[in-house]
Amino acid sequence: MKYTVSDSFPYYIELVGQANYIQLFSSKENFSFLETISEEKSTYCYDTGKWSIKQIIQHITDHERIMNYRILRISRKDFTPLAGYDHEMFAANGRADEMSWEHLLDDFKNVRRATISLINSISAEQLQYRGNIWKFELTLEEYLKSTIGHELHHIQVIKNKYL
Repeated sequence: MKYTVSDSFPYYIELVGQANYIQLFSSKENFSFLETISEEKSTYCYDTGKWSIKQIIQHITDHERIMNYRILRISRKDFTPLAGYDHEMFAANGRADEMSWEHLLDDFKNVRRATISLINSISAEQLQYRGNIWKFELTLEEYLKSTIGHELHHIQVIKNKYL
């Protein structure tokens, strides 16, 4: 791969590659996989200072919510540069490990339904709008690819390091 996870958006876009990102958002594969994880296993951390599986899922959900807000603004021609966010602060204050695994999965699914609804409201022309988020200027299509690529990355981390 040309990029690493520290490159942020470009890395996640590269993970998607030539795959149909809209189909990836609609796929139930990752949800089916996550549903095989028990409540007990969802609290597992593979090393000191690493997030639990619950925290990872809340992080994916939070990230998708934030990206939806950003994508909405850009799709409406609000080209105000948008700030990044501190994912460590979000994880530390998210209370994921206090919530049930079922609740976190339901929340993720609800956000995904909202994402699909948002995608369905965006025209081909709007997908080419460019916006600034943090230090990146990308098209809406690229931001959508980075959003699903972010999920793909974290699901692979769960599979490779947690299970």
